[in-house]
Amino acid sequence: MGRVRRLYIDGGCGQLHVREACTQSDTARPPLYCLHQSPKSGLEFERFMAAAVSDRTVVAPDYPGYGNSDAPPSEADATIELYAKSMWQVADALGHQTLDLFGNHTGGKVAVEMALRQPDRVRAIAMISAAILTDDERAQFRDMFTPIPLDEAGTRFTQMWQRIKDHRGAGMTLEMMAESLSMNLMGGEAYEWGHKAAFDHGKPFEAAIAKLPHRITILNPADMLQETTRRASALMHNGEVIECPDWGQGCMDAYPANVADLVLSRLDASKRASR
Repeated sequence: MGRVRRLYIDGGCGQLHVREACTQSDTARPPLYCLHQSPKSGLEFERFMAAAVSDRTVVAPDYPGYGNSDAPPSEADATIELYAKSMWQVADALGHQTLDLFGNHTGGKVAVEMALRQPDRVRAIAMISAAILTDDERAQFRDMFTPIPLDEAGTRFTQMWQRIKDHRGAGMTLEMMAESLSMNLMGGEAYEWGHKAAFDHGKPFEAAIAKLPHRITILNPADMLQETTRRASALMHNGEVIECPDWGQGCMDAYPANVADLVLSRLDASKRASR
């Protein structure tokens, strides 16, 4: 099993922090790029990476402004397009030509935007959940993820912790939940920029998954997007939604080997189908 190493590369907003696990066996499979949800970082993939690296090299960057990556100049600059462009900068710096992509929530939108920008360099896409929202639902999510001002009572942090508890999936330990909270805090005052970027990118995401020729696999655990994810089936002409009712929020932490087995098998199924 390869060891997860950490490195920095130069990006358009400063330095981009990257986790990379390199397989120690020969493989013809392309590297798998793991794209995180908001307001997390590549750290959310570490357990998954350890399970998936026997199959191929696995890379999990932090978007600009998250984890240990430098932030964009303003909230207006924090977009799905910027995140996708930054991920291609990582791939170019590491010398990776063709990629498989695996996105979690916001990361699914980043994956699709990456494929739109450089379609010939993407083999297949997998993601956890898909926010196919009505206008009313989008407004409700915007309200839910409005930044909470700092106060001496620590309201922001208690509400973050309560939200993690409320959406805790099966198998998530207190340690995993604490790690999730720590990733939120790394975003500082810009911690909700990624959610805004995702909500602003709703219609382009829907149009893209209907347009892309790449095979798209969407895992649908029992999380807050379970019902909205099912709507993706009607949009995709080359993809599938796989129901995962026994998993929930944090499934990559709770069941990393199971998630890795399913994701990697579907990515390889895409290769067989394209022959």
